[in-house]
Amino acid sequence: MTDEIIIAQHGHAGWITLNRPQALNALTHEMCLAIEHALDRWRDNADIAHVVIEGAGERAFCAGGDVVKLYEAGRAGEFAYGRKFWRDEYRLNTKIYHYPKPYIAFLQGFTMGGGVGISCHGSHRIVGESSRIAMPECGIGFVPDVGGSLLLARAAGHLGEYLGTTGARMQAGDAIYAGFADHYIPEEYWPALKQDLQKKNVADAVGGCGKAAPESAMAGEQHRIDKFFVHAELSQIVGALSSDGGEFSGNALKMLSRASPLSAACALRIVREVRKEPSIERALEWEYRFTSRATEFGDFLEGVRAAIIDKDNNPRWRHADRKDVPPGEIAGMLAKT
Repeated sequence: MTDEIIIAQHGHAGWITLNRPQALNALTHEMCLAIEHALDRWRDNADIAHVVIEGAGERAFCAGGDVVKLYEAGRAGEFAYGRKFWRDEYRLNTKIYHYPKPYIAFLQGFTMGGGVGISCHGSHRIVGESSRIAMPECGIGFVPDVGGSLLLARAAGHLGEYLGTTGARMQAGDAIYAGFADHYIPEEYWPALKQDLQKKNVADAVGGCGKAAPESAMAGEQHRIDKFFVHAELSQIVGALSSDGGEFSGNALKMLSRASPLSAACALRIVREVRKEPSIERALEWEYRFTSRATEFGDFLEGVRAAIIDKDNNPRWRHADRKDVPPGEIAGMLAKT
């Protein structure tokens, strides 16, 4: 067992603590496998009534997958490593989604990317005043994955397209509105709640301290989101935003400008395909079509280089802007594997 993750039984709770606070609890391949092994052991264990997952430290539950090793393998031409990582991670996401026991996640600070996959498919997703939840993958030449496209597809109107392409961060009220979270509980109550979860059933423990969620700013912008992100093509969305001149449009364009055009165009297609027949399996299938090709044929390596390795924030995407992504290239990235 690695010290990057702590797995234990506390009372009648199976307890998982992501223990990399210095790395914002970024999720490694080994951590994914450890979580899966624990869930498999606890599934039929009568002494385990529910599962709790948390992150060490105050800054993040889990700010995403640890992409450095994926980058290094891709740079070396070892594309099979990434494909195996994503297959194993997506299998874990599916198990969490279908887990037969309550699965409670405490989402303090940043919850992004891979962190969404090990929390937001659970039965009880708790947010507090520090919570910031996002799917920012297009900004590193990837797409919202780990089943995130299912959550995006189920969000109100075209909120999913907006969140998936811009990487906009949701606060607690937004996350509940968008379907990424269930319960708003001020974080001062979390220590006592965690103690209660070791000896009480989930309904009694959580139900006793939930509060009314803060108002969602995104709910107030829903009409604008729908107006612009209803368009079929990324170039049409950009054109409509550019011609508007409003504050919302300007902010959305700024966020979109950080995204890989290829990734954003593919993310739009994935969310809309999943919306037609929403299921975790369909979402992960569509996501894997892209992710299995991302290091070899997409912008992923360049995006990670610019954001994390060199930190120059000046990625050289395969396409100059959001208007010149050939439909054939989108189709190629999303062809059946």
